[in-house]
Amino acid sequence: MARRETESLGESTAGAGAARRSPPTERVVQVLDHLVARPGVRFGLSELARELDLSKPTCLGILTVLADAGYLIRDPVDKTYGLGPALIVAGRAAQRGFASGPVAHRHLAALAEEFGVMCSASAVVGDRIAVLDVVGGHGAAAAARVGEVYPFAPPVGLMYVLWDTDGRIEQWLRREPTLPVTVDRDDLWRIVTECRRTGYLAESLTPGGRRLYALMAGVVSHDLAPEMREMLAELVASPGERVLLPDAFAAGEERAVNLVAAPAYDPDGHQSLVLTLHLEREVDAAGIERCGAALVAVADAITADLGGRRPAR
Repeated sequence: MARRETESLGESTAGAGAARRSPPTERVVQVLDHLVARPGVRFGLSELARELDLSKPTCLGILTVLADAGYLIRDPVDKTYGLGPALIVAGRAAQRGFASGPVAHRHLAALAEEFGVMCSASAVVGDRIAVLDVVGGHGAAAAARVGEVYPFAPPVGLMYVLWDTDGRIEQWLRREPTLPVTVDRDDLWRIVTECRRTGYLAESLTPGGRRLYALMAGVVSHDLAPEMREMLAELVASPGERVLLPDAFAAGEERAVNLVAAPAYDPDGHQSLVLTLHLEREVDAAGIERCGAALVAVADAITADLGGRRPAR
């Protein structure tokens, strides 16, 4: 830590992201992701093909197969497509695969009631971050929705490795970045050290930054043109700018806080869930500490109920 080191996340190591890809399969996923991100909206063939930059024959073939399988439904009158009942069955089966769901829900519901805010549970599933459960926050604009997915690659996803091993943080840093951003490693490890000490992370985003992250739901890096990736990278705040550490506050100062997050652990001491309290208000350092302590207590209770344990450091 004595030597200041800055590296570009665009310069991923050789072999990162080198797994064999299937463009036809990616196009099917692209169609499903587009519809899942817009529940209740129906699309015609021409509209969907145009928005996803697919040829009409290719798009029609995908839609036909998905509709035949029940993953989409086709309105015979206006010939539009929407989400189908087979996705409900698939979603329920997937939810049963996450045994932590009911346990986390019970604890988060009490926390959401205590603070009058929305709380969520999310985790890394494959190479994406997935929102698994959301409770509370009735009448408020949804800061998170069940089923939303985000790319698990810099600059998105630090909190999903923050309390894990140093090796897992380095693995995350080596992933092909969603956007070509630069990370200051001294700042990064200062954040890691402090958040491991407190057990939680507090984060603040500008309105523009919040809109940008919302737009990234369902997006993977290869969906974006290089010019668009570089433009968006200029709008993304580095971890050092987003994360609020105690020394960021002057005496009595209040700052806008979007969320406070803390981890639950599996039996091997690795992060299994990130529990998030979507505060969305201005608070002072003492207010963050109170929220953080309550969230850590909930995270520890979930860890215990799941038979997990905190890692030895």
